[in-house]
Amino acid sequence: MDKTEADILLQKQSWAARRRVTKPKAVSLPADRLIDVYPLDPARSLPLVITPTVPELSLPDWTRNNREFIEDLLRKHGALLFRSFRMKGVADFQEYLDATAVELMNYMESATPRTELSEKVYTSTEFPPNQHISLHNELTYVVTWPMKIWFMAVTPPETGGETPIADVRRVFERLDDAIKAPFMSKGWMLVRNFGDGLGLPWKTSFHLDNRADAESYFNRSRIQYEWKDEDRLRTRQVRPAVAQHPKTAEKVWFNHVAFWHVSSLPAEVREAMLSVFNEDELPYNTYYGDGSPIEDSIVQEIRAAYAEETVVFPWQKGDLLMLDNMLVAHGRNPFSGERKVIVAMAEPFSSEEDIKVKDEE
Repeated sequence: MDKTEADILLQKQSWAARRRVTKPKAVSLPADRLIDVYPLDPARSLPLVITPTVPELSLPDWTRNNREFIEDLLRKHGALLFRSFRMKGVADFQEYLDATAVELMNYMESATPRTELSEKVYTSTEFPPNQHISLHNELTYVVTWPMKIWFMAVTPPETGGETPIADVRRVFERLDDAIKAPFMSKGWMLVRNFGDGLGLPWKTSFHLDNRADAESYFNRSRIQYEWKDEDRLRTRQVRPAVAQHPKTAEKVWFNHVAFWHVSSLPAEVREAMLSVFNEDELPYNTYYGDGSPIEDSIVQEIRAAYAEETVVFPWQKGDLLMLDNMLVAHGRNPFSGERKVIVAMAEPFSSEEDIKVKDEE
């Protein structure tokens, strides 16, 4: 036997011995060997698209092995679009969420109708398809909000129905200091009215069945409340309008000021509602934190800042959009045809006083 044959024999014996004593291990390849990563629009930093380079790559499995890599990308870009991973429906979405290993959240203080499809997985807002949903970060008015939110396109619509997104770091930077100053010093106030025939009933919104439990929740959540009768309720809650991201330390425009301000309603809707209700009787309205009215012109400037930063792209079947909820706002465009986009949110954060940004001047 020559040297080459002996070497081959020894190598085979060595591998045979290793197979007898070593359990099989999952192959772990660098993230960039299995995926392509690129901006959807080279002129924008978000969303960052992640697509598989390996046929039949499992998004849940890849996510399980690359959580830190995903977190790093999310903190930088704010929005990740997982595309072409053969995600099909609620079961695939649930498997993916399990792989993230983060705590999922229920929708609390609901403002829009939606259906829970499985454990903490919901339909997107069930508004009529002809209606536009303005940009907003999820649950800015609640003392505990999600740091992460996902949208998955099970059935893209025939036309429209996009989920616009905007980087609220850049929205904050666009706003004039004279606009930001009163919000940074006073915060913002949300006033809601329940039981007047518009909006959700308070029991549906707060997911509570009796007044005693509701009042306990209000007290814990720093919500002022006023019972107008057995089923009619008015609430007021003051929150910071500008926040500091707990991981990136960046300042962000984080509120529903423009979203629910009366001036954001279509003119004909606003006129019709104010012919019946006073401004403080509307289902929703926003004020400065001291209760003083916010000028329509200020809200117009805020909406313009969102518009300048808005990114829109059409859904593809199986797309999964992951957002850092404190860095990126989202909305919905009108659509035609069937549209099924499912949603989940996770990683509750409730240190409101820690993230409040005080005016440094």
